[in-house]
Amino acid sequence: MANIKLGLALVSSVATALVVLQLFLLISNSNVNQPVRVQSRLQWKQRATTTSSATSASSAAENGTFLLGAGKADITGPVAEVIFNGYASLDQVGSGLRQRIYSRAFIVANPQNTSDTFIYLVLDALTGDTAVRHGVLEGLAALGSEYTRYGEQNLALTGTHSHSGPGAWMNYLLPQIPTKGFDKQSYQALVDGVLLSIQRAHESLEPGSLSFGSIDLEDANINRSPYAYDANPADEKAKYSANVDKTLTLLRFDRASDSKTTAVLSFFPVHGTSMYENNTLVTGDNKGVAAWLFERSVQDDENFADGFVAGFSQSNVGDTSPNVLGAWCEDGSGERCKYTDSTCGGKPVDCHGRGPYFTEKDNGAKSCFEIGRRQYEAAKTLYSQLDTSPTKIVPNEVRSFHVYRDMSNYTFQSPFNSSTLTTCSAALGFSFAAGTTDGPGYFDFTQNGTGPAESNPLWYVARAFVHQPSAAQQACQAPKEILLDVGAVTQPYAWTPNIVDIQVLRVGQLFLVISTSEATTMSGRRWKEAIATSAKEVLSIENPLVVLGAPSNSYAHYVATEEEYGVQRYEGASTLYGPNTLAAYVNLTLTYLPYLGDTPNTASLPSLSTGLEPPINTDTSLSFITGVVYDGSPVGKAFGDVVSSLENATYYPGDTVNVTFVGANPRNNLRQESTFAAVERLDPSTGSWVVVRKDSDWNLVYNWVRTSTVLGYSQVTLQWEIEDDYYNTGNPNSLQAGTYRFHYYGDSKALTGRITAFEGISDSFVVALN
Repeated sequence: MANIKLGLALVSSVATALVVLQLFLLISNSNVNQPVRVQSRLQWKQRATTTSSATSASSAAENGTFLLGAGKADITGPVAEVIFNGYASLDQVGSGLRQRIYSRAFIVANPQNTSDTFIYLVLDALTGDTAVRHGVLEGLAALGSEYTRYGEQNLALTGTHSHSGPGAWMNYLLPQIPTKGFDKQSYQALVDGVLLSIQRAHESLEPGSLSFGSIDLEDANINRSPYAYDANPADEKAKYSANVDKTLTLLRFDRASDSKTTAVLSFFPVHGTSMYENNTLVTGDNKGVAAWLFERSVQDDENFADGFVAGFSQSNVGDTSPNVLGAWCEDGSGERCKYTDSTCGGKPVDCHGRGPYFTEKDNGAKSCFEIGRRQYEAAKTLYSQLDTSPTKIVPNEVRSFHVYRDMSNYTFQSPFNSSTLTTCSAALGFSFAAGTTDGPGYFDFTQNGTGPAESNPLWYVARAFVHQPSAAQQACQAPKEILLDVGAVTQPYAWTPNIVDIQVLRVGQLFLVISTSEATTMSGRRWKEAIATSAKEVLSIENPLVVLGAPSNSYAHYVATEEEYGVQRYEGASTLYGPNTLAAYVNLTLTYLPYLGDTPNTASLPSLSTGLEPPINTDTSLSFITGVVYDGSPVGKAFGDVVSSLENATYYPGDTVNVTFVGANPRNNLRQESTFAAVERLDPSTGSWVVVRKDSDWNLVYNWVRTSTVLGYSQVTLQWEIEDDYYNTGNPNSLQAGTYRFHYYGDSKALTGRITAFEGISDSFVVALN
């Protein structure tokens, strides 16, 4: 998470620490009023009819291809009154929607044995999560025999790491604190959408081929912690041309029956922090933009199948930033932030990364679109290159393994130098509270521990209220000065994971490393190199291809190299299990790698059944999030009535049109797979209105604001930023001149609890092209 201010939310003052203590007292005292504990394991009801894939499997086996499927579904949760995940800012409360967010599911199977399969999921969300994954697995188990092939071992749940989505759905208490607990509506929106995307992918399974390639993308990411990166060995750094990975890789899914492309899945490391901390509109950030642009661009292309899905997955994202102009002091000095600790005048608060359009006063929106556009254009170029120079993925081997491992005290042999190493119970260091240049912290915390925080007794008093680390724990985590000894805290339930997922997927010569932690650039390089080397030696694969997907399955913060850990900038301070975390992850993936062999002798391999399972906290999670009581409309007004008129009769590309309606709370109905807003164009030949934009489109914005809490009044403003040539990038159905109007879809809640749908329609206006 770019700037987890939840560290500050816990320790910024003794008063805050006392609040935490009071929370524990409330929980332990049965005689006082306790905050509501939500029950959220809802029974999944099948939303689509499943069909047998036996015929497709037989055909694929005969043709020497894979069974391939891809599906997409809406996971947009509550867009208002719920705090966003990522920046952990109590002020970042949702107030609307810039672009819907989605789950994209990719299934690969061996047609000769369809149980040899995996699902790779890309969510426009902060991260994969233990509770969400558990809910998805429960849902799959309820879907019948067709879905028994999918389970713990072969489902990878990854997030694009967007910091602009609804929060309050994560499993552990620490990330729940800044979102005021757990919200079952937010959680269920994810689970239901993920399940629907899997169903759609499963039902689309057909024989097909996979091809793989890579392309350089130079201007879509930078390293936000170069001082830590520079601590790595000089000879190792010399092997690479940049301090972040500049390579975008892409896996292309082509259907055998007609050679049409059904999906692409790309990997590129850049943080989902293009939208700034002051943004309160839901988006999928830059990767959501990239996926939408690619999918939009091929709508009328006969080379692509109907329902084409484009996934833009994260990679070793830990120390990357989309703010490609670098970090600057926003204190009027015009200077760059200090190289060693990213401060301005000794404090981090004025040090901010700048996106390509940082001068726009739009909370990062245009910079977000631009970084997404750059990824889309690179992926589209690479896609075309694969027509003539692909690396074909060799049929038919599809393998996977998944195991849980307790990282609180794991002793192992280093894969790098054969020394005996140990991991530690999870802990976060002082520099964790300093934040990053994508979202800086406050007070006297600094990255690299150069500020006065570590000598300030206030923080040590506050730390003790959470948990006083033992001398052994402090020694294990050294040189990290522990701020939050979170792995040792289990009341009222676990604060962070000590039990993590270890998982790798394989298709042909391609390996997908699934990481629960955000790997820094060099961590990812070492990890991928170790897998490639072992695949050659252990599995006899001549030219293995390795990608890394993260953060996945759970959220275990970061994994820095041992050298970066020693610097203790944000990424090192957020490496939970001590300086040997990376070595442990690599050791474990190599230990179980033989399971991915063509004919693994499982009897001679270490068991995948460790007897460990992470706690699932959805049934007992605390919630301080109030529900919708009721909606009201002003006297003389009805829901959906227009309360502001159009400023002009005619608009042009680049103009912005706004209309405000009497609104209702969007939490009454999430309208998944639908829309809150539409722009409609009058078809002069028929006299009917045709939808041309929905709230899944970047340039149509839905804003919601509460105007009276007591009376339940609210307003909705629909805003269309009419696309010019820049925003029409790759659009096969670009803007037409004509007559347009807004259409608002809402749902109001009465005091009785009854929810009623309504609509609102604006006056018409003209869009002229010149």
